[in-house]
Amino acid sequence: MAGFHASQCGFCTPGMCMSIFTSLANADKSKKPEPQKGFSKLTVSEAERAFSGNMCRCTGYRPIVDACKSFASDVDLEDLGLNVFWKKGDKHADVSKLPAYTLGGGVCTFPDFLKSEIKSSLHHLNDDSDVTISREGWYHPKSIEQYYDLLNSGLFSDCPVKVVVANTSSGVKGYKDQDLYDKYIDIGDIPELSAIWKKDGGIEIGAATPISKTIEILEQEAGSKSSPNGSVVFRKLAEHMSKVATPFVRNTASIGGNIILAQKYPFPSDIATILLGAASTVRLQVYSQTLEVTFEEFLEQPPSDPSTLLLSIFIPHWASDSQKESKVIFETYRAAPRPLGNAVSYINSAMLGHVSQKSSGDLVLSNLRMAFGAYGTEHAIRATKVEQHLNGKVLAPSVVLEAVQLLRETVVPMEGTSHAEYRVSVAVAFLFSFLSPFAKGIKGPGKNPSIGSASSSDTDDPCNLPLSSRRDTVSSGDHKPVGEPIKKYAVELQASGEAVYVDDIPAPKNCLYGEFIYSTQPLAYVKNIKFKPSLASEKVLTVVSAKDIPSGGQNIGSSFMFGDEPLFGSPVAEYAGQALGVVIAETQRYANLAGKQVVVEYDTKDLKPPILTVEQAVQNNSYFEVPPGKYPKQVGDFSKGMAEADHKILSTEVKLASQYYFYMETQTALAIPDEDNTIVVYSSSQYPELAQNVIARCLGIPFSNVRVITRRVGGGFGGKAFRSFTVATAAALCAFKLHRPVRMYLNRSTDMIMIGGRHPIKAYYTVGFKSNGRITALHLDILINAGISPDASPLMPDTMMSGLKKYNWGALSFDIKVCKTNNTSKSVMRAPGDTQGSFIAEAIIEHVASVLSLDANIVRQKNFHTYDSLVLFYPESAGEASTYTLHSIFNRLLTTSSYVHRAESIKHFNNRNKWRKRGISCAPLIFKVAPRPAPGRVSVLNDGSIVVEVGGVEVGQGLWTKVQQMTVFALGQLWPDGSECLLDRVRLLQADTLNLIQGH
Repeated sequence: MAGFHASQCGFCTPGMCMSIFTSLANADKSKKPEPQKGFSKLTVSEAERAFSGNMCRCTGYRPIVDACKSFASDVDLEDLGLNVFWKKGDKHADVSKLPAYTLGGGVCTFPDFLKSEIKSSLHHLNDDSDVTISREGWYHPKSIEQYYDLLNSGLFSDCPVKVVVANTSSGVKGYKDQDLYDKYIDIGDIPELSAIWKKDGGIEIGAATPISKTIEILEQEAGSKSSPNGSVVFRKLAEHMSKVATPFVRNTASIGGNIILAQKYPFPSDIATILLGAASTVRLQVYSQTLEVTFEEFLEQPPSDPSTLLLSIFIPHWASDSQKESKVIFETYRAAPRPLGNAVSYINSAMLGHVSQKSSGDLVLSNLRMAFGAYGTEHAIRATKVEQHLNGKVLAPSVVLEAVQLLRETVVPMEGTSHAEYRVSVAVAFLFSFLSPFAKGIKGPGKNPSIGSASSSDTDDPCNLPLSSRRDTVSSGDHKPVGEPIKKYAVELQASGEAVYVDDIPAPKNCLYGEFIYSTQPLAYVKNIKFKPSLASEKVLTVVSAKDIPSGGQNIGSSFMFGDEPLFGSPVAEYAGQALGVVIAETQRYANLAGKQVVVEYDTKDLKPPILTVEQAVQNNSYFEVPPGKYPKQVGDFSKGMAEADHKILSTEVKLASQYYFYMETQTALAIPDEDNTIVVYSSSQYPELAQNVIARCLGIPFSNVRVITRRVGGGFGGKAFRSFTVATAAALCAFKLHRPVRMYLNRSTDMIMIGGRHPIKAYYTVGFKSNGRITALHLDILINAGISPDASPLMPDTMMSGLKKYNWGALSFDIKVCKTNNTSKSVMRAPGDTQGSFIAEAIIEHVASVLSLDANIVRQKNFHTYDSLVLFYPESAGEASTYTLHSIFNRLLTTSSYVHRAESIKHFNNRNKWRKRGISCAPLIFKVAPRPAPGRVSVLNDGSIVVEVGGVEVGQGLWTKVQQMTVFALGQLWPDGSECLLDRVRLLQADTLNLIQGH
């Protein structure tokens, strides 16, 4: 991972390494042939699927997958990307430079200390006595008899109980009902529920069997000589189940839990649909009575309660009929955002039956079962009318068309289902795909390109690109190691999991944990805050709120040059998601659970309706002021430009929604009170200097009494700048009041609700242009939704116009309003303003091209700046004429990427294919570069080792690596002969607001 530059912020990297390790270990256990020396049995295809359960936000998956593929026995080394093992541009990759893999290297010994830790934490599971009481509300029966004894004990008469195996449903959107429960019964240790029975008629699988184990059993049975009849069904079931959730979830979640979820709720389960299609049955127990019912009957029953225990699922063999010379056919389908899993299906299906040939040669289907689910239905259903219509018939076009109509009458999404017509059309596509190989006179997808389907040669390799030119750049070495592709500083620590992030810092003695209580109303008085009676609420030690701010302190949670934002909504909650207080408990789990048990009483009397949209802000004249020096300058005479135009587009709307940061590490801080009225705060922050200021102002103490330390950040994208202050300040206030360390680590849901994101915008444009595509005038009316506080929003007009001015609009006029609304404050996010401005610009270019029926690139190039127009639009940052290279760079990229050839190929492909389409586009981007002076300090110690501190934060962008390179270059001027070994001598220190003042 380190050698392939596959880690930036590093927060996800240990998980990626574990996925590689797992893939290698599984490959080692396979019966594949021995690979060449130094490689594993892993294949490239398996390597690409190794990360289907992992997420990375900043690195991108190419280098990560390359790192894994480097172990594969069938890898083409020339396909691997930039790495430190051979130089970019080398004609022959030297395999000997890759770290050699030893077969069996995927086997390791589980550490004894972890074994003992797990054993002690689960000591209660080793108790052979009846499970009747549990301090934590978690019960572990070891037999079905014990389970029903628990139910009859009266322990759950006063509160609902949830029956679980792995409780993975707590992570499923829309089904997070764990907040309703204080007590759980874990049935995962009941042996009968994890048993497997192989019978003559099929396989019976215990309901508590993990999904991954179920897949393994089905694959074994599909390959078994003892069950050739079931191989088709079992193999397809296993293939489909491998796309459910992620490997991590499948290793834990039970097959029965998935089915129960589908039975109790309108949960879009793939497993329920395919088991219904495979004619499975289930075995249930209700107290002393055991029942066996079909899958259809089970799904149609009222939602199961704890008295109904799912024991097992039986999947039958489907045998070919030798007398009728029929063959078993079984296909499963799913449409989902991601092809390899980790996404809920939009719709799924399973179709099974027999196919036989009549004496006339026509093919006939019989014993059909067609199941459809996840399309916006209570549960998976069988399309019985379609089955009855098709059974025994030759599939002539009229028969198939009638089947399609019957399916449309059967697959009817519930009211309110998103993309309802799309889901129905996909169901029809599934049916057509299943029937087309057996239909008479109908060509299916992939059979004949001339009737609107892609041929295999067109689609088999979507990454097959034409050969483009290559230019090798060789460094002169004059500034070595600056500019060299060295390994990222401390990347080995990140990859091994040894890198310390804020939440990795060991909890100090007597550490407490906090969770926000936040408003669910956008504008309301907070009359009262109380907790529902629950185990979690009993664990609450205190609630810290605005009344606990020390005398002389301020209710401030964030700040920038344009104004402050309160830490707590008091007495009025101004927006949904505003902090009202912090729940303090002895563990993070209890703090989080207690936060969800809060009941807030609101009152909206004497308050105006909240302003939620930019339209409402305009009606109420609710704006933030943009300082005159920050408002961009208009260019030229709009009226004159419109008069010169041959064509006009008037007042057309374009919108861009908000976007969540989705850093892997959510907002977190650890605050530790220190001597002499001081406090140390470890914060995951992109701006520790300003965090120090906000914390000090809140506590009413000098800035010098607050020390903010940031070693590294697990992803930022702007979200760890001003938005991180709220968590750091809240933790500091709680620690200051309680005189004990306090840690806060927001869960993902709270983080998404409270933190904000990118500014949503709404714009109207009027544009005039010539027939050749040259634009003569543009006017924009732009509304920016800033949320409740100014944050950095008054900078948005200038940055938006900077991104938009990348084209020569002739004359440019605009009216931009920064709207104050009762929403979470929007803040800086990766290319703030530039993204919105560039989006508007490209929307206008595409619109003009569409009106004129021109290629968008022709319109783009017609409106590229000359140097004179560049100076007009960017008077302060145009630079010298010799440095303006947009034209040459754009043309060179078109050439080196073979853009024209690829665009022609895509046009040809789209003309030949009705159902599959491709596209390609290119667009220029312009960013202002504004260097900011920052302090730095280099210390050379007596043994020659070097310590460097800089006024910046490592968030994955490689700051420390660049500083390391520059330090070595500078010191190498003093010690030329020893510069080669200096890289390993340089150590970068974490950002510390009291060590290097005014750094951020």
